[in-house]
Amino acid sequence: MSKVSPAVRRESLRVGLWIAGLSLLMQLTFLLLGRWDATVVWGNLLGACAAWANFFLMGLTVQKALGMEEKNRANLVRLSQTLRLLMQGGALVLGFTLSCFHPLAAVLPLFFPQLPIRLRPIVDRKKDMTGGDGQ
Repeated sequence: MSKVSPAVRRESLRVGLWIAGLSLLMQLTFLLLGRWDATVVWGNLLGACAAWANFFLMGLTVQKALGMEEKNRANLVRLSQTLRLLMQGGALVLGFTLSCFHPLAAVLPLFFPQLPIRLRPIVDRKKDMTGGDGQ
């Protein structure tokens, strides 16, 4: 297996930090609402790990696909997407069926990577306009 590229490593770390920050915010929200218990922590860990693994594996797939022929690339991306979707579905099934997980705390982190992904172009554009280095 090839090494993880610096870009995949950097972006996975960035998304992981966002997931951790949003997870902390979610934990505080449950606490303030008087709904916090251990199931919230376990559900959050389940969802956050599934969300980060999905992003990281997607990055590895893109990295690997760059050096492939188009037909093989399409097959790899399709297979990866299917397996990652099954992984997230498995996390949801666990989150909803096992009593050690709070279902909402397991579901919400699956959406956390969307925020840094959607904010990235805005931040990059702002850095370009102010003369930042874009990193």
